[in-house]
Amino acid sequence: MPRIQGVLETALYVTDMARARAFFENVMELTAFTADHRFTAYEAGPSSVLLLFQQGSTQETVTLPHGMGTIPPHDGTGRVHLALAITPEALAEWEDQLAAHDVPIEGRTHWPKGGESLYFRDPDGHLLELATPGVWPNY
Repeated sequence: MPRIQGVLETALYVTDMARARAFFENVMELTAFTADHRFTAYEAGPSSVLLLFQQGSTQETVTLPHGMGTIPPHDGTGRVHLALAITPEALAEWEDQLAAHDVPIEGRTHWPKGGESLYFRDPDGHLLELATPGVWPNY
């Protein structure tokens, strides 16, 4: 069997794109490398992309220009979870960054293999986690 090489894209569906972009660009300090009225794409580490989709705007097949093909419909609702990898040295800086933007930390975990996680929410209520190495056997 061929092996999976990693998760390339993670998508969050948001109710207010401008509000979501302000959070991810100002608080999380991500830079969008492409965007339109229905989505924004951010680099989220090597070979990883975080996509924000305007809820309800991707329910029709998208035909790409120049014969590139199509993207089937998709959408999502509800509060979901995603974890972003950080270095142990960045943990305190992230705590300061979140505090500076009045983003409350909802939880902390000290994992048996030495990893640490901070949990907080984006404006749509998605649970975001910043995790240092030592959380999973492969991280």
